[in-house]
Amino acid sequence: MSGPIPPASPWRAKLRRVIALIRKEGMQVVRDPSSVAIGIVLPLVLILLYGYGVTFDVKHVPVAIVFEAPGPEASELAAGFSLSPYFDVKAVTAMAQARELMLERKVDGIVFIRSDFARDTHLAGAPVQLIVYGVDSNRARIMQAYAQGAMAALGDRSTSASNAGGGAQAVVQSRLWFNDANDSHYYLVPGLIVLVMTLIGATLTAMVMAREWERGTLEALFVTPVQAGEIMIGKIVPYFVLGLFGLVICVLSAKFLFRIPFRGSLWVLGFTSMLYLLVTLGMGLLISCTLKSQFLASQMAQLVTFLPAMMLSGFVYDLNSVPRVIQLISYGVPARYFVTLLQSIFLAGDVWSVILPNALMLGVFATILLILTRRAIRKSLA
Repeated sequence: MSGPIPPASPWRAKLRRVIALIRKEGMQVVRDPSSVAIGIVLPLVLILLYGYGVTFDVKHVPVAIVFEAPGPEASELAAGFSLSPYFDVKAVTAMAQARELMLERKVDGIVFIRSDFARDTHLAGAPVQLIVYGVDSNRARIMQAYAQGAMAALGDRSTSASNAGGGAQAVVQSRLWFNDANDSHYYLVPGLIVLVMTLIGATLTAMVMAREWERGTLEALFVTPVQAGEIMIGKIVPYFVLGLFGLVICVLSAKFLFRIPFRGSLWVLGFTSMLYLLVTLGMGLLISCTLKSQFLASQMAQLVTFLPAMMLSGFVYDLNSVPRVIQLISYGVPARYFVTLLQSIFLAGDVWSVILPNALMLGVFATILLILTRRAIRKSLA
């Protein structure tokens, strides 16, 4: 005769409840087309839109070159602009004509080569006037730098030719570290991964608990022995997996679509990305527990997570150039640390002096947010 059935282990019962909650939330994700769209389709759309549509490079700038007296030296200078991928040259013979082209916005710059340019070249003092359309100051500075580089190349060739007969000379060889191609996509695309991860983590989970409140399904949990920590794990795990899918899509796109070099290690990238994903999931779930309306929760998620990740993370603007007050505020934005990590891992490699402090800050943010979320869920259940 068999004895009484021993009670199940508390840990085994807890595990069964967590697995059941994960399955339930996973089915909800699969059945909801918007979740799949945000987790899989949106990363592709964003990385294609921002990757191809946003650039800080200035190329094919229309420039008018004014020849007062054509000659070999002036033609050589003009060839430096014509052969450059940064300029589209229009040759004119009068300054008035070039000025009219700029007023009509048919050119964005004027290079004025005076009639005595050839003589002054041999005297090592040939001035060339450069006029740049300066309404967009950032574009104007970039154009000015490119034009000065083209004119400096002519000066280097002239100096080399004059010193070919003897005399030692110093030759400056410049190089751009970590971005030899001088391509702004190298800077933008790693930062774009931050935006995608922020949208997936915060936007999806911001509506999880709010949706349960609106549908009235949370009341069914109140009569079960489920605990706050179990609910939090059950809500986070499916979206954590979905976020990892988005990360893989972004990394593959960066590597094979935009040819961004990857000089770090995959395990460092994966670990730090998981930390940031926990931060965004915790932030979204905390918003969802606090605001019991899906509309309000989604709007608050955009305001608290996406906008700071866009404006205060260093993705678009150099934080060293903004006012000190804004710099101090940016230290409270988790995306700032993840942008620094991604740009370092992709372009410079595993620089531990950069990785360790920024990963530590993400770990601190993740811990604080998950603790606050657990308390918010426990308060709701109570």
